[in-house]
Amino acid sequence: MDKKILGISVGIAVIAIIGIIAVLMITPTSQPLTSQKHNEKIGLVINTPNPSITLKDLASIYSDASSTGIGRSNVYLFWNMIEPVKGEFDWKQSDVLMSYNKNNDLKVTLYFSVINGETLGPFPNWIGKPSLNAIGEDRLVNVLDAILSRYDIIDKVVIAGETESQFRYYEQNIPVYKELFNGVYTKLKEKHPNVEIGNAFALHNVLNKNLEHIVTDLALGDFVAFSYSPVDSLNDIVKTPQEAKEELQKIFEIVPDKKIGLFEISWSTSDFVGGNVTSQKLFLEKSFEFYKENKSKIEFFTWYRQYDKPDGTCTIAKPEVGNVTISVGGGSGLGSSEYVIERLSHYICSSGLLNANGSPKPSWNEFKNQIEMIN
Repeated sequence: MDKKILGISVGIAVIAIIGIIAVLMITPTSQPLTSQKHNEKIGLVINTPNPSITLKDLASIYSDASSTGIGRSNVYLFWNMIEPVKGEFDWKQSDVLMSYNKNNDLKVTLYFSVINGETLGPFPNWIGKPSLNAIGEDRLVNVLDAILSRYDIIDKVVIAGETESQFRYYEQNIPVYKELFNGVYTKLKEKHPNVEIGNAFALHNVLNKNLEHIVTDLALGDFVAFSYSPVDSLNDIVKTPQEAKEELQKIFEIVPDKKIGLFEISWSTSDFVGGNVTSQKLFLEKSFEFYKENKSKIEFFTWYRQYDKPDGTCTIAKPEVGNVTISVGGGSGLGSSEYVIERLSHYICSSGLLNANGSPKPSWNEFKNQIEMIN
């Protein structure tokens, strides 16, 4: 999700910034820097408000996030970053991110984008642009095994995101992906039995486009994860907080027999798309009600996200992640018009619990209060 930059989901905000400082390595300390009680089921997408950041600023951002009582965050890593040369791993960026998570006693939900909505990858140049059946089970297992062996704080792995958009018009490829996923899952579980693995879907896309059957078909692994925004296909907020809570409940109708995760749950405060600080706070309360009512079925519950971004900085005309241009076509649920993309930009830029200048919205204190009541 800035990653939701147009269909992928976020945390890339952090990645992009870390790219600036990746040359600096931070060695994780053996003990967390805080004695705060953390709830490992509750997470926050930790991001920075702008790309000009120092290590001191980043440490403060993570410390503030950790002080809420969360026990996890999302980390978005891409294959082209981790293994730019076949068999040679580059840990500079990921080491920085993981060290901040470890030092703040946070578990990590890893998003490793074999599927990014309509797009596959991004993949390293040495792989090229493979089709699903050419990705290679063994080489995918190899890179994920390397990541999981290096970072023991990762306990959840999302292999595919906005998966429904990949197969909306290509359902004939679902068996190919099933075979790939199941092969990777089996081999990784042999090496990392305590790590849970699944796929993610955008619940709003699924409901808006009647794609429930794709979720049912691909409810693989240990959990099924969902992102959620209370929007229509034009990226306008069209639900009340109570209606949005009721939509969340539909998850259990779609996936009745497997644990679920809320990977990125959000509500924008941009009036451009029908949001405001009052409705965000109300939905945050309703979403925590949903969590508490269904706690035994939920593996993790991660709010998207910590900071707003300055207006106009959340959309790229032809967004790129690594060396891949991300599709913004209708199949991704984002639409193809500038109108739809503009609304997405406003939604994303104003989806934080803190303003870009660091001042808290009402939802920031409510977020802390809700976690304290659970803990």
